[in-house]
Amino acid sequence: MAIKKSSHPMLDYQKDSIRSKNFMEAANAVMPGGVTANIKYFDPHPLAMKEARGSKVIDMDDREYIDYVMGYGALVTGHGDERVKKAMTEYIENHGTWLFGTPHALEIEMGKRIQTHFPSMELLRYTNSGTEATLLALRMAAAYTGKHKVAKFEGHYHGGYDQMLVSVSPSMKEAGEEREPNSLPESKGIHPSHLRNTVVLPFNDLKACERILTEHRDEIGAVMIEPIQSGFIPPDLSFMKGLRQITKELNMVLIFDEVKTGYRTCLGGVQSIYGVTPDLTALGKAVGGGFPFGVVGGKRDILMQSAPSHGSDVFDASQSKNKTAQDVLFHSGTYNGHPMILAAGMAVLDILEKEMDVLLQRTNQLKQGIQEIFDRYQVNGKVIGMGSIFSVVLSPKGKIRNYRDLQKSDLATRKEIDFALLKRGIYLKPLNRYSVSTAHTEEDIRTTLTAYEEAIKEVYGGSRF
Repeated sequence: MAIKKSSHPMLDYQKDSIRSKNFMEAANAVMPGGVTANIKYFDPHPLAMKEARGSKVIDMDDREYIDYVMGYGALVTGHGDERVKKAMTEYIENHGTWLFGTPHALEIEMGKRIQTHFPSMELLRYTNSGTEATLLALRMAAAYTGKHKVAKFEGHYHGGYDQMLVSVSPSMKEAGEEREPNSLPESKGIHPSHLRNTVVLPFNDLKACERILTEHRDEIGAVMIEPIQSGFIPPDLSFMKGLRQITKELNMVLIFDEVKTGYRTCLGGVQSIYGVTPDLTALGKAVGGGFPFGVVGGKRDILMQSAPSHGSDVFDASQSKNKTAQDVLFHSGTYNGHPMILAAGMAVLDILEKEMDVLLQRTNQLKQGIQEIFDRYQVNGKVIGMGSIFSVVLSPKGKIRNYRDLQKSDLATRKEIDFALLKRGIYLKPLNRYSVSTAHTEEDIRTTLTAYEEAIKEVYGGSRF
């Protein structure tokens, strides 16, 4: 087994990113912590970028990196894809505007396109983000079942709103029993009622889930799951099929949050790989081409609750005296189904339908190459994931099955490796997952593997190898 030596790649990082550091100091005067989204921050300071094309980003210090963050998975065709850009500019030229505020043709065209890949989406509604899609899905489930408690899985993230910002990354001291996790807040300002009304389940433990869900069968209306935890920890097939059966029996709406995995694992998402059909699916990120986009779709009778023709509209001053706002599930948004974003999304789907196989092959080449380096240098590392997203876990344990297994891994050394990679021009926010794009070339993969081997030698001690 490789023995880690004392290395200080973070010191090199600080020397190489002076302008990013200065930028963040200036940003602190404008935004709390210098960022407008907490996920963009990491110690001692994040890199600030000024340019990006294809698979590359360039930071404030003029250092170029091969990018594996890719907008946290959103840029499945890479930075500034000319085909996506062309689709958007042609839309403006042909239609004269970038926003109608009315129904338009692309809403149908894009919807039908998504339905070919996700046949479980009998009807769908557009939103402005994956977060909004999951939020709408929960409202639909509550309206459909009349039950307002929800269940989620420990370690799963569905957006930064109170109801789901529970037990995403809980400390092991407070998390409770593995087979019956506590509901813990992930932010200040969350009302205690959400901890009572959001039940936390253990991922990949069907018996425990069945017991907990049965206990709350009259209260829980929705079970939301990342079908692949964090985008890279896959479930057991028996767990997924069993969860589908249990939720049916208990009259609970099963929601697949495929915001990370949709159009990243394959064209049809995780549900097509596992052969499990959810009641509702939330999509976002990749299918939006790097623009704010989300969609929720599923069973017709659940979606039809939001049809304004089936009840009143909160904005309709002339609504019938015999109907109230509570007769219809309200969902609206000025930018829902934004024509420019749908034009970009259509171009992304064009590209993925042609290039998905190559994308998956390149990803597998990278994954296998990293695993071979671990094996060669006797490092207890595993490359885990499906499709074009994966992560690296340093652990002697056999299979990584859930959040708690991940917490037992060597996160400190993983962070050192990530900083050593930054020094060598490989951009990944430390401890984040990898997202590969159609813009990544075979040369990018070879360069990355060379850098990875050098990083392993630096962190574990070059002389030993």
